[in-house]
Amino acid sequence: RDSQQAETERLSRWKKWRRTSSKSLKKAVSEVKGWSSYLVLWQRDIHSIEGKFGTGIQSYFSFLRFLVLLNFIIFTFMFSFVTLPIIISKNGMFNSTIAYISPKNIEDNCTIYEPTGNKGLVYFYTYLKDLFSGTGFLEVTSLFYGYYTVDAVWISVMRYNLPLAYLLATFAYLALSFLWIVKRSVEGFMQNLVHDADPFQSYCNKVFAGWDFCITDPNAARLKHRSLQYELQTDLQEEKLKQKIAERTMKEKLRIYSLRIFINIIVLAILSGCFYSIYRVTVFSQENSNVSIRNDTRTDSANLLVQYLPSMVITLANFIGPQIFSFLIRFEDYTPAFEIKLTLMRCVFIRLANIGVLMFSLWSQISDCGADKCKPCGYNYKLYPCWESDVGQEMYKLMIFDFIVILAVPLFLDFPKKLLVTHCSCKLIQLFGQQEFRISDNVLEIIYGQTICWIGTFFSPLLPVIATIKYFIIFYVKKIILIHTCKPATRPIRASGSNFFFLVVLLIGLLLAFIPLGVSIAHIPSSKACGPFRNFNTSWEVIPDTILEFPTVVQQILFSMASEAFAVPFFMIICIVMFYFIALARAHKRVVEQLREQLV
Repeated sequence: RDSQQAETERLSRWKKWRRTSSKSLKKAVSEVKGWSSYLVLWQRDIHSIEGKFGTGIQSYFSFLRFLVLLNFIIFTFMFSFVTLPIIISKNGMFNSTIAYISPKNIEDNCTIYEPTGNKGLVYFYTYLKDLFSGTGFLEVTSLFYGYYTVDAVWISVMRYNLPLAYLLATFAYLALSFLWIVKRSVEGFMQNLVHDADPFQSYCNKVFAGWDFCITDPNAARLKHRSLQYELQTDLQEEKLKQKIAERTMKEKLRIYSLRIFINIIVLAILSGCFYSIYRVTVFSQENSNVSIRNDTRTDSANLLVQYLPSMVITLANFIGPQIFSFLIRFEDYTPAFEIKLTLMRCVFIRLANIGVLMFSLWSQISDCGADKCKPCGYNYKLYPCWESDVGQEMYKLMIFDFIVILAVPLFLDFPKKLLVTHCSCKLIQLFGQQEFRISDNVLEIIYGQTICWIGTFFSPLLPVIATIKYFIIFYVKKIILIHTCKPATRPIRASGSNFFFLVVLLIGLLLAFIPLGVSIAHIPSSKACGPFRNFNTSWEVIPDTILEFPTVVQQILFSMASEAFAVPFFMIICIVMFYFIALARAHKRVVEQLREQLV
């Protein structure tokens, strides 16, 4: 320090000022970063959960926070580029006008669409029914696709192409979701690689480099103590299980493998039963609800029950399936981290395939062209005059019913169970004990809801704001359940592997959402009675139609980029780049192994 001060005295005033200002700026940036950490959503809550229940459960709440932010950004996209221009033009702001779509070369039968909006004196019960089913007054609002029957919005002299904006906003939110999930997955994968390193090295890192010396608050220190304790406990638990697996005799191995085969047969039977039940119920609901609409033979309550039947059966399968899988996994003798992964994969088949079965059933009804039902319009226009709004209503009902179940389970199951275990000394009740927070079930709940949101946003542009509010409330509901009804896990779970796997399952949900959206945009004819694409055969046709308005040179460039002559060389270049990075990764891996040997 003395030598530095002596050097400083010899510096010019300009250099002294630059050095002082640089130090001051670094200090100010550091303080701003410290204060900005308080602005991060639920930062203190998540740190508290990490200290009390470990990093495994903390990873679930961090994942929930990520979905809240993702849905809010998706909502911002759709609202800014689709809903807001219509609101501005309808109110005449910024000297704007609106141009509604007039049918071109379309038969009159295809353009008949009469939404069941409430007219005259309406009972309060009818409003509640509409709120839960997405029909009535909600059907004619900006929540659903049918509201956006607009060709263009004129703001002063600028023409805003709404059909193109609608389709590009859909592609934008899907691309954003994909890139953000991949980015977070890569971060989790790198952490996973570090934790999969030599256990001795991992243990040394925790003991010698695990403490945060910036901690000055006693409460924060206690939380850090607990966090390190859970990490070490997880390491020891996994080492103990590995040792136990290594010491198994041939007889024990045969017994365990036979038991696992038998349990997997039971799992396959449960999955098959769920899929078949959902398919039959969905077909029954579609046929009977359509009959009741035509003939008006049922009461409102019966119609609502028939409409909600697929949602009820899907939610029931989603609730019972994971409970059975969580019970069966205990007998298969896996590590805690692998238990979560296997249970998640089994539950994924139930939850995500359920949505696929529902979409397949809806498509079969929409494209049901027996007896020339689809001849004028290309789809079953008599039952589905605006089929996109009908699909949006199904997604809306699934999301609302899923939210109701998530709120009802703690109220009617978790809290009564906690009271019985605490205040009743009956051996049968005490046998169940205080429940643990099952990460796999809770993660699948929110991934299932997010997949519904991704699929439904094209048909219901404001669905992401409902998902944002839903996840925001779920965070506090799950936090209350965790603190007041759950105990810390007897078998701790590491966060790094869990975080990576949660994102992989979320990515599977996103890729599944691409399939129904791709079919709906590029294959099924768009409704001729509503929506921004009524004058196009499919929603995708707005892209080539817009390109034809460009100058000839730009058209040639874009069409050549879409040709095979461009695609084949581009694919070959991508393959060469990929092989280069694979070779580079292998070289880095060898260097890392040499460095580890030197460290030992």
